[in-house]
Amino acid sequence: MELREGVLLTWCTVDILDRVRLSPGLEALIRRHAAEQPAVQDPPVATWAPAAEAPAGTELHIVGLHLHLQDEKGRVLLGRRHPNSAFGGGRWHFLAGHCEREAAVAGLLREAREEAGLIIAPEDVELVHTVHHVDSASARPRIALIFQACAWTGTPQVLEPDRTVEWRWFLPEELPDAVVPYARVAIDGICLGRPYSEQGWSER
Repeated sequence: MELREGVLLTWCTVDILDRVRLSPGLEALIRRHAAEQPAVQDPPVATWAPAAEAPAGTELHIVGLHLHLQDEKGRVLLGRRHPNSAFGGGRWHFLAGHCEREAAVAGLLREAREEAGLIIAPEDVELVHTVHHVDSASARPRIALIFQACAWTGTPQVLEPDRTVEWRWFLPEELPDAVVPYARVAIDGICLGRPYSEQGWSER
C-alpha cells in the first residue's frame, strides 16, 4: 500500500484501539466488524518495521508522549478520560498520545494542539521524567516520556471529547484518587527531582 495522505500506514489490533486517534464512530465500527470475524492468528507486520530488524528475544515497546504543565501556582494540568475509554476510563491523566512516525517533541506539540488547543514552541520543551511501565503480564511494555513546557499559548480546551471530557489543574500534593497509576508515579518522581521511574514490573 502506498501512503497518499497523512503520515503513517500501520497495522493495528483491536486491543490497542483505545490508544489510537480515530474518527468519531470509527472505533465502534471496527469493534463490531472484528466481533463478526474469526480471530487472525498472525497479524501482518508493517513493511517499515520488519521483524528481522529486532534480534531474537527483543520485546518491542510502545512509546508514549506526555505533557507536564505547571501554572504559576504550581498546579499540574490533568485531563479526565472519557468513562467509556478502554484505558483509564474516568481517571485523570496527562495530556498524552503515542509517538507515531515522527520525532518525539514534534509528536508532543501535535498532541497538545490537537487535544487541547495549546501552542508550544519546541525550544520551550524539555524531558523531565521517563517511566518504564507495563500494565499486565500479557501487555506490551511501554516507555512514557514526560516533557515539561516552560511556556505555551492558549487555554486548555476539550477538543477530543470522546477521549478527554475536562481539563483541570491540581496541586501535586492534592491529586485526586483516580489518577492513572504511572502518571502519579511520574508526578511524584518529578517533584523529587528523579529522572526515571518504573511501574508494574515488580508484579510480573
